[in-house]
Amino acid sequence: MSLSSASLAIGALAEAAGVNVETIRFYQRKGLMQEPGRPLGGIRRYGLSDLARVRFIKSAQRLGFSLDEVADLLKLEDGSHCTEAREQAERKLIDVRARLADLNRIEAVLQGLVDRCCAATLCISRTPAWR
Repeated sequence: MSLSSASLAIGALAEAAGVNVETIRFYQRKGLMQEPGRPLGGIRRYGLSDLARVRFIKSAQRLGFSLDEVADLLKLEDGSHCTEAREQAERKLIDVRARLADLNRIEAVLQGLVDRCCAATLCISRTPAWR
């Protein structure tokens, strides 16, 4: 499959984006993506902008954005709503920092547990994964 092609069937779009076809259909039902019209041939075609959109949605989800938050971000993509985009990003940044603090506390507790257990069992070596 050539990604230089501006005309992808839904299966090719899904494969290129690393999702399944049902994910794309779900995004369409949620209003995150437009459903292209069906030409006379009957097969809907998607462009590279659709591929970029699916990848953006998946990336945003991996970063902790809900689909509702992603929908809000996508509404801002024309660039004329910089203030709203910045405010939303700042709110998410506060959330991310709180999660990082929680993860750091959990890491410290787990490291203490490992250290105590190793001391009790005379561990000679520790795997680098714990440090």
